[in-house]
Amino acid sequence: MFALKNKVLSVVSGVALTLGLTGPVHAEKLKIGMSFQELNNAYFVTMKEALESAAKSMGAEVIITDARHDVSKQISDVEDMLQRGVDILLLNPTDSVGIQSAVMTAHEAGVITVAVDAQAEGPLDSFVGSKNYDAGYMAGKYLAEQLGGKGEVAILDGIPVVPILERVRGFNDAMKEFPNIKIVGKQNGKQERDMAMNVTENMLQANPGLDGIFSVNDTGALGALTAIEASGQDVKLVSVDGHPEAIKAMMKPGSKFIATSAQYPRDQVRLGLAVAMAKMWGANVPATVPVEVTLIDKDKAAGFSW
Repeated sequence: MFALKNKVLSVVSGVALTLGLTGPVHAEKLKIGMSFQELNNAYFVTMKEALESAAKSMGAEVIITDARHDVSKQISDVEDMLQRGVDILLLNPTDSVGIQSAVMTAHEAGVITVAVDAQAEGPLDSFVGSKNYDAGYMAGKYLAEQLGGKGEVAILDGIPVVPILERVRGFNDAMKEFPNIKIVGKQNGKQERDMAMNVTENMLQANPGLDGIFSVNDTGALGALTAIEASGQDVKLVSVDGHPEAIKAMMKPGSKFIATSAQYPRDQVRLGLAVAMAKMWGANVPATVPVEVTLIDKDKAAGFSW
């Protein structure tokens, strides 16, 4: 956590030094737009609130849209924000490839575009996001160790964006280090609680000897947890996010939810905005700003929050 805060400070300090700034900068006429893949998730709501707070502190206007996991709607939302004259576009894509046309349109309009949390194809100015490969790897290794290095596991997959693909890649690589663990299933719960619950029920029925599940996000994991508890099977569950409800579930005695690789949504969006403003002011900015993740198990859960 300290490393992450230092990262935030270093980016902000770097912006100030590059531009010769010694005091606060007020952006009274700045117009910021952010398109979210969804807002029916505490993770993204936390990110939204952090952006609104930052914009308010600068006197900037902020426009927020919710794609509801519909890439066509997200493209339309971005086009609308460009028509409304946003200076900065922060983009949390619902489809890393499908959103490319919107990124190109923003670039052609001269709008600074930074992807946050999920990567996007096209001429971005920067991408700020968690080390998702590390998140999947850490969760996978922890699960394998808790299983004693043997058993059957399954993957509860999600939507086709780079962070999800990277989490699964990290998990798969962790499993390769444990030859006595076999991945017996992989199904898409679309990162939604009800869908994930139904998918997990199917996986449990198809694999009565299942020992563990890796979910690509906590919302899906909470659905999976419901299915695991109803089945009565001894299946350990790990995930990614650090969702408050997931943390609470982990702290219950005997919980099957044993760990999550926690992200930092507030810092991601603040970094995204800082990088976008630096670019707007003429600074050279990094193509990618990686943000650390932290493995939270039951022992660490009590002291963790976004």
